[in-house]
Amino acid sequence: MTTTLHTGGCRCGAVRFEASAAPNHVSYCHCGDCRKATGAPVSAFVGFMADEVAITGETLRSFDNGPVTRSFCGVCGSPIAYADERIGETIYFMLGAMDAPQNYKPTLHAYVREQLPYLHMPDGLPRHVGTSVPRPDGTRS
Repeated sequence: MTTTLHTGGCRCGAVRFEASAAPNHVSYCHCGDCRKATGAPVSAFVGFMADEVAITGETLRSFDNGPVTRSFCGVCGSPIAYADERIGETIYFMLGAMDAPQNYKPTLHAYVREQLPYLHMPDGLPRHVGTSVPRPDGTRS
């Protein structure tokens, strides 16, 4: 059986990543923290189980903000991924950092309570007021 690798990296090529299994989550996020981290009005992520991911590159840097760790390339500054200790062992790569972003269609919107009022995305996807991923205690806050 052939394993499909899901690959990506930063703009300058100093950081590369691959996942050996299919993503478990593809979504848009409208939260203010993602806006600040990416400089975009909305972010899109592709989630994989952390034990199925390999990241290479000595220039990978990270920034911790409470339970969230965001990684980026220390050379070109490209945002790479985030992990949130409140929601388990998944790493969420920036959809735009994927080598073939067209292959990862988001399936929902998260944190729509923080969506910018001028941003309209009439795509019919489910919308979550807060997180789209339940916490281990079952909450979505």
